[in-house]
Amino acid sequence: MAYTIIMILVAIICVLLTIVVLLQSGQGGGLSGGIAGNTGGGGGNMMGARRTADFLSKTTSVLATLFLTLCLAANFFIDTGGPTRSTIQERGVDAPFESDFVMPGEEEPAEVPAEPQEPAEPVEPDSE
Repeated sequence: MAYTIIMILVAIICVLLTIVVLLQSGQGGGLSGGIAGNTGGGGGNMMGARRTADFLSKTTSVLATLFLTLCLAANFFIDTGGPTRSTIQERGVDAPFESDFVMPGEEEPAEVPAEPQEPAEPVEPDSE
């Protein structure tokens, strides 16, 4: 349950962080420049470019810190379903390993005939 809540918060923070970063601009042409009246037209100075830039950069820092903290916290709330044992642990260390694979040196040698067979007499073609 806690993991689900944390993941929902992470998703919301991701969306907000994306919006805040896209609102910023490096040259004063983003939201901070538009509110301050740097768009070319006259217009009033509602907040001031510096205040808006400070607000956006502080918001970015807070959201990034929250994102990192929640991602680390989510790691502790992942439900793994309890401890599991591997096949080797269940079988035990001393148990023999059963396999269909046979090593080349372990297979039984082929039977060698006790007496060498006499070669068959060559068959000559009929000369008619």
